[in-house]
Amino acid sequence: MSDVRWGFLGAGWLATQATAAAVHSASGAALEAVAARDPARAAALQPRRAYDSYRAVVDDPDVDAIYISLANDAHLPWILAAVSAGKHVLCEKPLVLSAAQARQAYEAADAAGVLLVEAVWSRWHPRIRRIVDLATRGDLGEVTSYLGTFTFPMELSDNYRFSEASGGGALYDVGIYPLHVLLACLPDGCALDVIAVECERGGLGVDLTTKAAVTWTTGRGSVVASFDMPESQRLVLDGTEGRVRIDDDQAFTSWREPSRLVVVDHVEEFPAVDAYQVMFEQVSARIRGEDVWVVPGAVSVRVAEVVDAIRALSA
Repeated sequence: MSDVRWGFLGAGWLATQATAAAVHSASGAALEAVAARDPARAAALQPRRAYDSYRAVVDDPDVDAIYISLANDAHLPWILAAVSAGKHVLCEKPLVLSAAQARQAYEAADAAGVLLVEAVWSRWHPRIRRIVDLATRGDLGEVTSYLGTFTFPMELSDNYRFSEASGGGALYDVGIYPLHVLLACLPDGCALDVIAVECERGGLGVDLTTKAAVTWTTGRGSVVASFDMPESQRLVLDGTEGRVRIDDDQAFTSWREPSRLVVVDHVEEFPAVDAYQVMFEQVSARIRGEDVWVVPGAVSVRVAEVVDAIRALSA
């Protein structure tokens, strides 16, 4: 099969700085079309065609798959529009704003016979894949504790991340990353209970900081997401047979740089990689029918369920 032809909805910071270049570099993928409110911004990403209408990309017969990098509240409507047009979809995290919406999105994709994947790009990084493999193979024994932090100070602005109506807030934006890793490391069907939440809103409606304590059958963990705290990206996972940890404060954003992982009492080294490129290559390969790994829809639904529970306790 020829290259998967991608259409982008949105040409914002992420597309401009990372994902368009990732598609251009990816094996088995091509950037067919991009839409932005400013067509010059779309054209700057060097697609074969630039549009000022998202609908035009969805309706383009030469587009096989849609990548969505819009404000969070726009994800579900454009997922549904794309799958109803028979397009595969890779949508930025958070996939949608609730577990009910996640189930609706996957049911629509299944009914249309297309692939829907949440673009949690760090899950394609070899270091994160290694952590999940160690946990799920049982090398670490039963998972007993977890700490995942993604915090950094962000200047208040008119960015959608500070808009409640647009699905903003630290939990949706960066809390998704440590939650995805934790759930990927636990056995399928393992219940995750949210037992305590601390939330700082700062009068904006959205959460500037969310700290959540969770438990499961064999252990407990903490997830911290913040636009207000000092920069920290920590990942520590303990099992009955050993510990893994990332100690470079780039747990979820290692990009084009060598990285390392401490496994029990030794260090594993990973070469520089563009996990965005790996993501587009593997999603494209899955679309072509190859048996490659992508973020499972069931995990995205479980993450959405945990986010719902955290938000319910922080209301």
